[in-house]
Amino acid sequence: MRLAGFVQTGRAGAPLLAALVVLSVLYGGGQAQAGEAYGVSAAVLFAVLAWQTKILLDVEPDVQRRLSRVAVGGAGREITAGVVAAALAGLPVILIALVLPWAVGGVTGPEKAGDPSLGEGVALGVWAHLLLLLPAVGLGALASRAVAGQAARGLAVLVGGLVLAIVLGLKSSPAPWLAPPVMTTARETVGGADLAALAVATAWGVLWTAVVISIYARLRLSRP
Repeated sequence: MRLAGFVQTGRAGAPLLAALVVLSVLYGGGQAQAGEAYGVSAAVLFAVLAWQTKILLDVEPDVQRRLSRVAVGGAGREITAGVVAAALAGLPVILIALVLPWAVGGVTGPEKAGDPSLGEGVALGVWAHLLLLLPAVGLGALASRAVAGQAARGLAVLVGGLVLAIVLGLKSSPAPWLAPPVMTTARETVGGADLAALAVATAWGVLWTAVVISIYARLRLSRP
C-alpha cells in the first residue's frame, strides 16, 4: 500500500529526478575508476535515499496509518512494513546509479599496474550502495512525520543527520561511530578491496541502522 501510494501520487518522481541530476553532475566531471566513482555515488545518494524514505512514509495520512495497524495485525507489522517498503523503493535508485555511469562514459578501467580490476570496482560499488541504503532508510524513518510530528522538525532531523554524517565521517573526527559510515564507505572503495576494512564498515553500518530503527520503532509504538 505504501509503495503503491508513493508511486501513484507521483511523489516517487522527486527523489528519482534528484538522483538523476546529482549523478549526471557527478559523472559529467569526467571519468573515474569504478570503485572510486561508485563510492562517491553511494555517499551522495545517501541523502537522496534518506529523503525518499521520509517522503514515502509521509505519504500515508495519519488516520490511514492507524487503520493499517489493524489491517496488518499490529503496530509492529505496520512499522516493519514501512521500513521494508522504503528499502525496496531505494533499489531502483541504486540500479540507476550503477547503470548510468556506463551510459555517459563516467567509468574507466584500470589505468596503471596495481589498480583494482573493473570487476572489483563494480563489486565494491554494489556493496557501497547497498550498505548505505540501510542507514539512509533509518535516518529517513526517524525524520518522518509519524515520529517528528511537524514538518520543520522532520526537516531538521533529516538535514542535521546528513550534516553529522559528513562532519563526523571525516578522518579527523573524534567520534566517527556516532554517524553512519558514509564517508568511510566512500574512502574504502578507492584503491581496491580491504576485506577487513569492508567487514568493519559493514558491521558498523548494520549496527548503526539497527540502533536508529529501534529508536524509530520505540517512538512509533509510544504514539497512537
